Amino acid sequence: MNKNLPPILIVDDEKNMRISLATVMKDEGYETIAAESAEEALEMLKTEPCFLVITDARLGGMSGYEFLKEMSKSKPDLPILMITAYATPKLAVEAIKSGAIDYLAKPFAPEELLHAVARCAERHALIQENLALKNASKTSFGLEKIIGESAGINSMRELIKTVAPTNATVLVLGESGTGKELIAGAIHALSQRREESYTRINCAAIPDQLLESELFGHEKGAFTGAIKNKVGRMEEADGGTVFLDEIGDMSRPLQAKLLRFLEDGTFTRVGGNQELQVDVRLIAATNRDIVEAIRGNQFREDLFHRLNVVQFTPPALRERGEDVITLAKHFLKFFSMTMNKTIDDFTDEATSLLRTHHWPGNVRELRNAIERCVILETGEQIKPSSLPDFKVESRLGNSEPSKAKSDTSLEEQLKETERDIILQKLSATDFNIETAAETLQLKPHDLRYRMHQLKLELDSD
Repeated sequence: MNKNLPPILIVDDEKNMRISLATVMKDEGYETIAAESAEEALEMLKTEPCFLVITDARLGGMSGYEFLKEMSKSKPDLPILMITAYATPKLAVEAIKSGAIDYLAKPFAPEELLHAVARCAERHALIQENLALKNASKTSFGLEKIIGESAGINSMRELIKTVAPTNATVLVLGESGTGKELIAGAIHALSQRREESYTRINCAAIPDQLLESELFGHEKGAFTGAIKNKVGRMEEADGGTVFLDEIGDMSRPLQAKLLRFLEDGTFTRVGGNQELQVDVRLIAATNRDIVEAIRGNQFREDLFHRLNVVQFTPPALRERGEDVITLAKHFLKFFSMTMNKTIDDFTDEATSLLRTHHWPGNVRELRNAIERCVILETGEQIKPSSLPDFKVESRLGNSEPSKAKSDTSLEEQLKETERDIILQKLSATDFNIETAAETLQLKPHDLRYRMHQLKLELDSD
């Protein structure tokens, strides 16, 4: 039951008491180590990990109270339980003030002691769980989570490494699904605030009338339902990083309050008068056209300039070349492992479809597509039949020409369009060359020639 806990340190100058306490602890599954003086205990704690110290108030040499004060300096987070045969209310208050987590008077029932120890064991478990969650958060948002080797991604990684150690405010602009949250998380993970909290808030997911309270807190009675004081997320994140996603959906009155907060970190809770101040780093993101939002009087230009100290614009997936295949293989490995399947690659036809799709939903769309593939595929390679038909997605992607296409020559754009048409016909005919050629009013030989020119290679029969 207690095998994962470090030992308890028992400090008492009476040998029989040390043995008695150790026996009680051992019967409940706790490990113990012992010291006969405070001085010895302090030396032991330099090398021995413990989750609790049990000490007598009266010791030879340094007293238990002096020991408490010394421990509050060197190991302030280590709980100490004090026991004494000379209990008075005044001494109990002194012990608690000096840092004791609890105070027991002799004689005490073993159940009293075990109850106090159990509470400390629970406390230790919660601390370890919080540390694990913090470490998991760091792992989830490390720079290595930004996958790809295209020029845009490599330069973005370098910019993250340059900006992260500073306290600069960051604005991330880009289409939905391009990885804006990964950028924010990587900046926090590489910053000097990485040991502090990382708070994420989606401004579009919280009703506008509640968002101010969520960010800055409120006082009791500030509005209907405010039955007690509430600490806001900014206050909770003091010393850490706050990521405001979809900031383009924030109302103008709240934008004004955020602008003031960015100036010096000061704010007042909703319904309050006291000015509070915190130290947080702000990272904001939006998938809206921020210039159009400013022109339409939906977003404050002064707030844009205040946020736009360093700007990140992650490239759309269609602009990242072979990163599509790199990411697809990454997701394939992840979902195959998660679903306990042995699918190790894509067929050439499936790879061609992945390369030529427009990916209007970016990396998020690709991830969902690969998850679907792994669910449906029964073989060892992903076939085109397991991929979505992309009919709806293609209409989304072709509603207006992409920047990537408009920057290329007419000849390249025509080739891209021809490639899309051929792949759609092949997919609709289960990659039967003769049937696809017939629907395109071509001879099979001519279709094969065009495919060769476009570098569309299918698996050989």
